Amino acid sequence: MNPSLRRLRRTPALRRLFTETRLSRDNLIEPFFVVPGKSVRAAIPSMPAVYRFSVDTLLTEVEETAKLGIPAVLLFGVPDKKDPRATLTAQKTGVVPTAIKALKKAFPDLVVMTDVCVCSYTNHGHCGIVVGGEVDNDATLPILAKMAVSHADAGADVVAPSAMMDNQVAAIRAGLDAAGHTKTLLLSYAAKFASAFYGPFRDAATSTPQFGDRRGYQMAPPNVREALREIEVDIAQGADAVMVKPALAYLDVIRAARERFPLPLAAYNVSGEYAMLKAASANGWIEEERAMLEMLTAIRRAGADTIITYFARAAARMIG
Repeated sequence: MNPSLRRLRRTPALRRLFTETRLSRDNLIEPFFVVPGKSVRAAIPSMPAVYRFSVDTLLTEVEETAKLGIPAVLLFGVPDKKDPRATLTAQKTGVVPTAIKALKKAFPDLVVMTDVCVCSYTNHGHCGIVVGGEVDNDATLPILAKMAVSHADAGADVVAPSAMMDNQVAAIRAGLDAAGHTKTLLLSYAAKFASAFYGPFRDAATSTPQFGDRRGYQMAPPNVREALREIEVDIAQGADAVMVKPALAYLDVIRAARERFPLPLAAYNVSGEYAMLKAASANGWIEEERAMLEMLTAIRRAGADTIITYFARAAARMIG
């Protein structure tokens, strides 16, 4: 007699009982864009329902995040002044350190993560310091290290370097340890691909490159073995956790990383993925809530322990 697999799916209770992959609030990290000023809640047209916040309005917004049981937020600073050397990245009174202090005071149990990159702080929009028309890897490393230390000084629990500079993890880990921040976690954007799905984020962070592109330092989309090498190197240099970015077009990379490495694995459900679903939903072409949960569950199913997503609160409300 052939088995009937449909018996496992007959009722909602049976489907819940035999679910293989579970999406939980504990899996979610919500990203926020932080800007100078007061009472700022600026809409981002390419990312419906996502805003840039000043620190005061950020606190109000994160209150809901915390009440929903989402354990972590990821901060991106968007300064009002930029220059070729990204001099505001390590400013102790900068928007990100200020936001960290305010969040840790208001929500001491919330995990505060920070992005460590210079792209939104430079007037050329690249993720490293430009020398002679090219991004200079080694000239960028001490700036990233100082930026990470300034975030740790303010109370960040996790720093997350995303610049894709060679040896950035080693430089940041050394800088943190030398400054006494031996307990600060380092989540590396280890496999960050040169993707077409970053457009809305670059609008939000005002970080579009003013010349060329980022293919010289971000990864080539066809390469999986290279991604695993990047992850391996970052682990060897002291990463506590690693990330694959973007998520949906790189589920195979997430799976390969999960099978090979035992460290906590994050995936970034990026701005373009968010914007596509929002646009399709606005046109009545797709059921937003069902598609959102299916998408996030797929990322979990591929092997991600945590998911950075602009859908964090919407998903948390549905998960219950």
